[in-house]
Amino acid sequence: MNKHKTYFNWSSGKDSALALYHLLQNENFLVDELATTVNSHYNRVSMHGLRKDLLLAQTKAINIPASLIELPEMPSMEDYESIMNQTVSKLKSEGFTHSAFGDIFLEDLKEYRENQLAKVGLKAVFPIWKRNTKELLNEFLDLGFKTIVVCANSKYFDEDFVGTVIDENFIENLPEGVDPCGENGEFHTFCFDGPIFKNPINFAIGEKVYREYDNPNTDDSVCKSEKYGIWYCDLIPI
Repeated sequence: MNKHKTYFNWSSGKDSALALYHLLQNENFLVDELATTVNSHYNRVSMHGLRKDLLLAQTKAINIPASLIELPEMPSMEDYESIMNQTVSKLKSEGFTHSAFGDIFLEDLKEYRENQLAKVGLKAVFPIWKRNTKELLNEFLDLGFKTIVVCANSKYFDEDFVGTVIDENFIENLPEGVDPCGENGEFHTFCFDGPIFKNPINFAIGEKVYREYDNPNTDDSVCKSEKYGIWYCDLIPI
């Protein structure tokens, strides 16, 4: 049987890890590449703020080749779409037919991804789509995955929250209105061990930093103000 040659849009976090786990169990797909957007100014994973060295240690432990998509510090939507289109077109020319994501329930994002991929003839795959997020997090932990919070929206969390390793008590301690998987962007994580890893990723917790950003003027923004704040926890490779 011919398997669909697939690249996975790897964020370095827990949802990506669980979605990849399920995709690797599916005999219809062959995952040949992990593609991650990286802020070229800081050499860190976009949105998560994770050091590139830790990302590469992670993909090496998963034993799937990494592909880094370098973005400028503050890309416009036009810049982002141009870079992504070049990347996707290249992957298409290399024989990839499918592109997989760890998205769970954001309909607009799913539609956007499908439409952008369709322009170059690729199909989108969503292995954990529409799953209950509380059940997903419990399954993630039951499978033996381990993950740590690397950034969080200051609307819901303070400095103490970042650097937290997620455990079975995590959901019960979340503020009201926060999705258990942070699917609305409330927090992001770094997955450092689990059944898809040959070895755990060793790191130390570094400094915690607060940054403010201009809030995108959209109806589904997490914060309804001109600016929003993010707490970051730097992780240092060992």
